[in-house]
Amino acid sequence: MKAIVQTAPEHGAVERKERERPTPAADEALVRVHSAGLCGSDAHAYKFVPGYEWVTTPRVMGHEYAGEVVEVGDDVSSIEPGTNVVERPIHECGDCFQCRNGQSNVCQNFEITGFHHDGAYAEFVTVKEQYLLPIPEGVPLEHAAITEPTSIAARAVLDQSVVQPGDRVLVEGPGPIGMLTAVIADSLGANVVVSGLDRDATHRLPLAEDLGLTAVNTQSQDLDAVTDEFTDGIGFDVIFDTTGHHSGVEMAAEKVRRGGQIVIVGLPSSESELFFTPLVRGEVDVNTSYGSAHRNSRQALRLMENGTIAPEKLIDTSFSVDDPVAAFEAFLAGETLKPVFRFWDR
Repeated sequence: MKAIVQTAPEHGAVERKERERPTPAADEALVRVHSAGLCGSDAHAYKFVPGYEWVTTPRVMGHEYAGEVVEVGDDVSSIEPGTNVVERPIHECGDCFQCRNGQSNVCQNFEITGFHHDGAYAEFVTVKEQYLLPIPEGVPLEHAAITEPTSIAARAVLDQSVVQPGDRVLVEGPGPIGMLTAVIADSLGANVVVSGLDRDATHRLPLAEDLGLTAVNTQSQDLDAVTDEFTDGIGFDVIFDTTGHHSGVEMAAEKVRRGGQIVIVGLPSSESELFFTPLVRGEVDVNTSYGSAHRNSRQALRLMENGTIAPEKLIDTSFSVDDPVAAFEAFLAGETLKPVFRFWDR
């Protein structure tokens, strides 16, 4: 079967290879992968940036996908062949304190598909039944492929933030998670600004404007002036930092209003020199959001089913499985938002 494999621990070592079709164990289903999205973490592993040394190679990449169950093991009872499904790719252990405490998204012993074991950039993948969710009938497979990043955004906005209708919200970073976070906050009635950099000016910031959001290039526009105009000089009620860079948190601390909230979603890649005294004096709520829970995956599918999320505006299916490097490089350059590989058509 076709598969996209990271062959070595170095930037760009990704190729289309042939792999043996897997066989499901008794508690697993065999899924024929239809569409699989490219995530920021996939891109970081592709670059093999610091922090990804633990990832072994060679391995089949990919964890955001949708497909059809074609075979089930003898002990599988909750899913049947012919069912369209997505996987919850962060697998909780179910036994640690956090799992037993209803905090499975921060499980001590989690495993991630495509990182700890072979992933979904392949024609077929095997998955334990408890990690599969049926796709609503009205959601196409190529749209459902972005369920996982949508669930992360849903958790950030719906569970971890205090966003209310009419709030002035800043989302830092117009990548997939940032854009989905902005769209969900907008759907609640918030007034949303999305900020980015020069590399986002060609595709991502114009896309934000097409989605009805306010877009700001912080390298060519004065964010202080935008903040003053947008918030009447008060500051943003809620700021989501999805940049994955320490400067995002530092900028959020400057732009949030007294009594407001900062939600850190991206994983800062280096140490921050954030000065906390103004945050304490302003009683700013600093919260975090990591991964998603089972209910967030269900929320994500419903948001696509009811039209709140319009995946057709976000995904890019123009890239070929046979040339995965082109998709990774375009993503890293900000030329596209969410490449989605398609393994078969229907």
